[in-house]
Amino acid sequence: MSHREHLSWPFFTAAHVALAERLDHWAAQHVASLHSGDADADCRALVRVLGEHGWLAHAVAGRGHGGAEEVIDTRAICLLRETLARHNGLADFAFAMQGLGSGAISLEGSADQRARYLPRVARGEAIAAFALSEPESGSDVAALSCVARRDGAQYVLNGEKTWISNGGIADFYVLFARTGDAPGARGISAFIVDADAPGFEIAERIDVIAPHPLARLRLVDCRVPATQRLGESGAGFKLAMRTLDVFRTSVAAAALGFARRALQEAMARVTTRSMFGGVLADFQLTQAKLADMALTIDSAALLTYRAAWRRDAGHAVTKEAAMAKFAATEGAQRVIDAAVQLWGGMGVVHEVPVERLYREIRALRIYEGASEVQQLIIARELLKGHVAPPSPTTAHP
Repeated sequence: MSHREHLSWPFFTAAHVALAERLDHWAAQHVASLHSGDADADCRALVRVLGEHGWLAHAVAGRGHGGAEEVIDTRAICLLRETLARHNGLADFAFAMQGLGSGAISLEGSADQRARYLPRVARGEAIAAFALSEPESGSDVAALSCVARRDGAQYVLNGEKTWISNGGIADFYVLFARTGDAPGARGISAFIVDADAPGFEIAERIDVIAPHPLARLRLVDCRVPATQRLGESGAGFKLAMRTLDVFRTSVAAAALGFARRALQEAMARVTTRSMFGGVLADFQLTQAKLADMALTIDSAALLTYRAAWRRDAGHAVTKEAAMAKFAATEGAQRVIDAAVQLWGGMGVVHEVPVERLYREIRALRIYEGASEVQQLIIARELLKGHVAPPSPTTAHP
């Protein structure tokens, strides 16, 4: 099963196909073997090389600010993430966070904000981060408690953020805080906080099963100019959701990349592993497992690229993106688990490709909306369009 078969699907233009094939060749040469064990150093190196070779231009919007297009091409970032993930999970992470971390600036940044940040992001000269989650506010974003108080020409920020990807190495953070304009989601605003802002500190580095830069942030009377606010005061929640909406489908694409690599590794193993006078692939149980893996991947890929195509066509994709993320991340977990099983004892040896994939996939079922949240979104969208039938009337004799 070729990892390029899906490029012939009608979702893609010739430019998309050429982009994916070009990155596949490039990634095999530049990032496939980059695993030094130092996640911070590797991530910095990957951001730099991705920027130098022009790939990060697809993660930002606006040709005048270093972007490949005026608006972010969802299919392009999905194909890029899928390809990078298949070669190197941290390369996918580095690319994705440049997009997610600067996405709100692409969407709502002032001319000055876009000019100061986006070209450096596209060139790999500045590392971006997206600071939304808090110790008591993860899936329930509207419950965040970090506050920003206006003080003349500045805002004073106090609170904590956690599970922040690129935390500790980012040059700036798009950070969301409560400005008190209104209760709940309506009282949240967005800010660009530079890493050297007074009162901003890295409270704790967080070590997870698939190492990548991650931290808890602390803001103690952190002062930022009012010109660093992104968009209107009180409009931060909608901006956060719009930013996530751009990139949520690409999480599904990254999961596809992991799953395709797992199937590739499984195929190599079962066709060469000697077993009872033949090879492991000769057994029907093995063949059934391979069939399930391929079916799971193609099903998720169809959902993923349907969502990306619809978004690029200008349609709302709340339900479609949730379906794609849920199906692709949950499915990739099953595919990778099957690959580990087919590898046998070697499958759990540290840094064997399927073992690394087993650790890398787990977080994707949680971040940018846990699987359970995606299920709630899908059901909510279904119920929106449902018209209840009239209540049956009681028949009288």
